[in-house]
Amino acid sequence: MRDASSYSRVRSGPVSDPDPLAVIAQLPGVPEAVDEARQAVDRLYRHRVLRRASPAVSTESSLRGARASAAIEGADVPLDVLRRDEAHDPLVQGALRASAEMGRLGSTWRKAPRQVLARLHAVAAAGLAPQEALGRPRTTDEAPDPLALGPSLSAADTAARMEGLLSLLSNPTKAPAIVLAAVVHAELAVLRPFGTADGIVARAAGRLTLVEYGLDPKSLVAVEVGHLELPYAEALRAYLGGSPEGVAAWVQHCASAVTLGVRETTAICEAMQRG
Repeated sequence: MRDASSYSRVRSGPVSDPDPLAVIAQLPGVPEAVDEARQAVDRLYRHRVLRRASPAVSTESSLRGARASAAIEGADVPLDVLRRDEAHDPLVQGALRASAEMGRLGSTWRKAPRQVLARLHAVAAAGLAPQEALGRPRTTDEAPDPLALGPSLSAADTAARMEGLLSLLSNPTKAPAIVLAAVVHAELAVLRPFGTADGIVARAAGRLTLVEYGLDPKSLVAVEVGHLELPYAEALRAYLGGSPEGVAAWVQHCASAVTLGVRETTAICEAMQRG
């Protein structure tokens, strides 16, 4: 794994370019994929069921999203088991807690992303990591690799790259929310900054970005379901390579995950409409 972040390596402008995400947003194939996903979300928001049942749809979407996020990590539990509260796998429970916590962290995400990430890890990794490690960056140079992405960066290099990511979140950008969410998600997934439940945190942060940066303000889109249906690890490895083509492939993957997540949420709406 190289030290420089993938988004910084594809910038075509000067090193001081204040908006590297805008460069990514214009990579071949990205504008079209982002536009398709945005149109899908717009269509979803016009569904008549949402006039009366938006909170219920969001709750069901969050449940399905948490199930999918845990399944990506290898803990695949049927929805009916979750509904009966019979899933005892700590990874599944962590995904459910992280999903529930997102609703309380939205207003803080733009102002204090470090605090939000620490909280997401604290709830996601409970039962998986020692109490004293919850919400704290890893201090070891090795991290578990459930998706076979390759060796992790050292703790020091990871901390440096996390500072870059946090700085990126604090700076204004003209890039669409999907592009920002894709980079946040990928950086957290490949850096594995905590050493446990990093994938759960990465996907929660990605969804939170879509919500707080305006694409999906009601958190209706079950985007994690889309990630599960697509070749997720392969797309992350493409991003990790750092080429413009690889980064574009990851952003297109994330846009497709949004579109598939809209399909999942539309099915929820249709089921509610049928009663």
